[in-house]
Amino acid sequence: MYTIAALYHFTRFEDPDALRAPLAALCAEEGITGILLLAPEGINGTIAGPRTGVDAVLAHLRALPGCEGLIHKESTAEQQPFGRLRVRVKAEIVTMGQPDVDPLSGTGRYVEPADWNALITSPDVAVIDTRNDYEVAIGTFEGAVDPKTDSFRDFPAWWAANKERFEGKRIAMFCTGGIRCEKSTNFLLGQGAQEVYHLKGGILKYLEEVPEDDSTWQGECFVFDGRVSVGHGLRPGPHRLCHACRRPILPEDEARPEFEEGVSCHHCVAETSEDDKNRFRERQKQIALSAARGERHMLNIPGD
Repeated sequence: MYTIAALYHFTRFEDPDALRAPLAALCAEEGITGILLLAPEGINGTIAGPRTGVDAVLAHLRALPGCEGLIHKESTAEQQPFGRLRVRVKAEIVTMGQPDVDPLSGTGRYVEPADWNALITSPDVAVIDTRNDYEVAIGTFEGAVDPKTDSFRDFPAWWAANKERFEGKRIAMFCTGGIRCEKSTNFLLGQGAQEVYHLKGGILKYLEEVPEDDSTWQGECFVFDGRVSVGHGLRPGPHRLCHACRRPILPEDEARPEFEEGVSCHHCVAETSEDDKNRFRERQKQIALSAARGERHMLNIPGD
């Protein structure tokens, strides 16, 4: 059984490049896979591995400057959900492209999962899903507004075009684990929104803590690892990834005429050229050869 830890923490790192090598070395030593992003604004990522290894990495992270209060969310998987380890330095730990946004200067009001249903069912509250369109497509909260964004970077433009719809409303926002809401609620406050709330711990904490019979969540929650989706109790969902476009698909989608393993699905069949598809077919051939040799081909690992 593998332990999975999802985490993020906003703090000031003067030199995130200096933190990368020691962190990567520890992860490799402890048998940890996954992805960790370092930036001047903090750290974000999901890791997986043996219990002792995950604990060692978490202890290392909490010893970093300003990270004593780092909180993580845990789940488990029977199979390794990542194929390799990546520790990267980026400009942002979640890319919004708004240099004035600073969660350390203030965010919306946190709402515990147990109190979320009461908030979002209030008639004066507008609920906004801050995730990308392919995530929203497989599950969201009842009545939530879907901005239909391709990436989080598109959210500010969507808000500028739609903010009049929310005048006089309290705004409740949510995302997978909470990190996008740290930035989106700070952004909305900077845009003049008066009352902004967000789900503490994100959808994952809600699905972990709120009984299914009491839940207003509909569908599955997309996750960025080999499980692809999870449901109530963080049980793995039925989805897998199309390895051409990295969108989630259901087992029955593989029976559709648009589906070709590793080449296309109904989401992306019209988005790629025949040359692209031929390249994907060659890649898929290499994956099949690796499988025949009993090897795990890197390109066949969801979440990579």
